[in-house]
Amino acid sequence: MHDRRSALAAIATLVLALTGCAGASAIEVDEAWARPTPPGTTVGAVYFEIRNSGSGADRLLRLSSTIAERTELHGTMMHNGMAHMHAVKELAIPADGSIRCEPGGLHVMLVGLQQPLVAGQQFELELEFEKAGRRSVSVEVRQPD
Repeated sequence: MHDRRSALAAIATLVLALTGCAGASAIEVDEAWARPTPPGTTVGAVYFEIRNSGSGADRLLRLSSTIAERTELHGTMMHNGMAHMHAVKELAIPADGSIRCEPGGLHVMLVGLQQPLVAGQQFELELEFEKAGRRSVSVEVRQPD
């Protein structure tokens, strides 16, 4: 009888713990791609969409990839008719919302590429979110649509 109560208590605790996660973010990263780079180029850019289907907001905190020395989130803003990039420390992903990283806007810079990005190649990009944790996404090197 004691074992049965212990088992029921454990199940109840697990159900409550999982229910508490229901308001958390549900992050998906889709359509990740990068343009091919010319030989000798040491920088590249990655584009993708982050979707949060959860009821709680989340934040993208860090990025990494083994193909570059550094990965940085950048935004683009116009100043005196010229586009300027600026570093973005973290990115808020709204509940039940999405953020698109695209040419001319938000994007991930690959700094210190170890080799050029070649069409048809794929590589991994790691994204770390405050609530959703780490997500690894496969990035396809291709020409834009």
